[in-house]
Amino acid sequence: MAEQLVTTDFDPETGIATLTFNRPEALNAINVPLAEAFLAAVQGLTSLAGLRCVVLTGAGRAFMAGGDVSSMAGSPEQAGDAISAILDAVNPAILLLRSMDAPVIAAVKGVAAGAGLSLALMSDLVIAREDAKFLVAYNGIGAVPDCGGSWFLAHRIGAGRAAELMLLGKTLSAAQAKDWGLITEFAPEHSYENLLTEITGKVASGPTRAFGAFRQLTDRANGNQLAAHLETERAAFLEMTRTEDFAEGVSAFLAKRPAHFQGL
Repeated sequence: MAEQLVTTDFDPETGIATLTFNRPEALNAINVPLAEAFLAAVQGLTSLAGLRCVVLTGAGRAFMAGGDVSSMAGSPEQAGDAISAILDAVNPAILLLRSMDAPVIAAVKGVAAGAGLSLALMSDLVIAREDAKFLVAYNGIGAVPDCGGSWFLAHRIGAGRAAELMLLGKTLSAAQAKDWGLITEFAPEHSYENLLTEITGKVASGPTRAFGAFRQLTDRANGNQLAAHLETERAAFLEMTRTEDFAEGVSAFLAKRPAHFQGL
């Protein structure tokens, strides 16, 4: 029997549910099956009585190393179909998580890149291990962020910092990400689990319904346009799949060589 691509562990005593991206051999890179498993796991949270906090994490060495670029190879139509199929699952999962009362905490170790960065920033709090790395990564394949990346980056750290990550291809350490306001807190490996337990316990014992109402207010303060923005991101990404730079970026990524973009 195949392992679940997203596992759910729920502790009814604390009300903490942990969703784990479970494709460690690929650093949890998101493909269509993983995206669909993620949506199913998030939908399953709605039936959990006493849910007080949701933790997102990744199995193995990484949180999530972005999208599965191999699925984006081929013609623009093939790439577009793969990307849309992923977003058909991930976008509703994001909106459902943002609509719940239970706060969402991203527990990040290793790399959070591309869609992984987007999903980490979608969370209310980001708790990282000291060895974590954060990068946009979409610039490397000639694409634009999806999974809410452009929305959450702009609202969390501002357009200027977001541009540094995208245009300069910066990779941030956990300490740098904390300094930028990208993450909430970080700790070395020996104390990371204790920090995560302390913070999730504090959040889970708080006024859950008030936390949910607060998230709705802050989302509305930012324009209440997340659902529409997710679809605008999709359209922009699909447009990029028809460019020569995207074809070069995907080819270079799969060949493990530097990309040579022409601006076309």
